[in-house]
Amino acid sequence: MTAGIPRRDHTWAAGTFLGSLRPEVAEALVRSSVQRTLEAGRTVLREGSRDTHVLLLIDGFVKVTTSVEGVETLLGIRLPGEVVGEIGALTGEPRNATVIACGPLTVGQLSRGDFSAFLRQRSDAAALIAAAMTRQLRWANRRRVDFAAFPAHVRLARLLTEIAEVCGRQRPDGSVELLVALSQTDLAAMIAIAPATIQKALQQLRDRGLITTGYRRLVVTDLAKLRAAD
Repeated sequence: MTAGIPRRDHTWAAGTFLGSLRPEVAEALVRSSVQRTLEAGRTVLREGSRDTHVLLLIDGFVKVTTSVEGVETLLGIRLPGEVVGEIGALTGEPRNATVIACGPLTVGQLSRGDFSAFLRQRSDAAALIAAAMTRQLRWANRRRVDFAAFPAHVRLARLLTEIAEVCGRQRPDGSVELLVALSQTDLAAMIAIAPATIQKALQQLRDRGLITTGYRRLVVTDLAKLRAAD
């Protein structure tokens, strides 16, 4: 870890916690935090732990997982500008998920007291936290609807479309490369299918020319067609 990262201006996606605040407010909050860099694969927060700090995702992506009967389930991906650990900070209860860096990551750590004081002073920020929790619940509900309504390759196509839209990088040829490294196990966990089934679903999308894959690398070759896959 490295502390004391120099100040610089950031640009976060609209709709994220930091991206929804006025720029000067977001930058002030980041500067008030203890900033650290972490390497890919590092566990940022651990399910069941009783620490209560909050982390601002300044640069980089994380994946959020939970253990269900001993099996790791991927709950989602959080992108730069979002906050993690807020539920534990607000409730004082043990962490309900594990958070892992998907690549090089810069975070800003705030104590429970400092974060709570910030929310008390800024009603707009408190509303953003509530909205973020609602989006996460809505995302989980969409996944459950997909489980019941669609075959595996369509569920995968819908999932990859959402990931590409929030953390994809468009390439010169118009394709979109996912900026998070996700294994087949990760993808299978997110749409509740077996590893053997995810292999077949990936192959179906490759055969249609919608994606290309490599080791922990996935490129969407035609986002519009992937979005409309059936």
